[in-house]
Amino acid sequence: MLPIDSEEEILFLEEMLTNEGDDLFSLTEKGPVMLVFLRHFGCVFCKEALHDISVRRKTIERGGIKIVFVHMGDALTANEYFAKFNMHGVAHVSDPAQRYYRSFGLQRGTFTQLYGLQTWIRGYQVKRELDVELEMAKNLGDSTQMPGVFILQNGRIKERFIHRNASERPDYIKLVQCCVA
Repeated sequence: MLPIDSEEEILFLEEMLTNEGDDLFSLTEKGPVMLVFLRHFGCVFCKEALHDISVRRKTIERGGIKIVFVHMGDALTANEYFAKFNMHGVAHVSDPAQRYYRSFGLQRGTFTQLYGLQTWIRGYQVKRELDVELEMAKNLGDSTQMPGVFILQNGRIKERFIHRNASERPDYIKLVQCCVA
């Protein structure tokens, strides 16, 4: 288990309020949480993550895991994107200042992480496979922010996936296996 040890870190979890009004720390005490930090909503890899989780949502939730997204947009924009991927009613946290991203160790990407050859190739494949477009707009989020996924339980990080480049694709089912009921 990878602990969140300090009082300051626990306070961050208590401070992170979902669109439903729940604080993240309380959610992790009720059961495991898959906390998904998204890139900007216009990113093809963000759309791929939403698609992948949407397809696996029932399996993940059937295992007792609550899915919570962290994004940099406003709630209205977020709800529109979640609806496009059949993720109606999903819990999410808006973090336009990227404070929570930083508190979980997620940084802005380097040129290679964001625009390297591997990223371009995968981006083209995802665009073609999912028929999605790259969109750039101020309210969609910081295009340089790197994503990550954390599995939390009882205020502690039990598993994590921190992207080495923007195009990495986590195995969400494998990540939640540490907490499946």
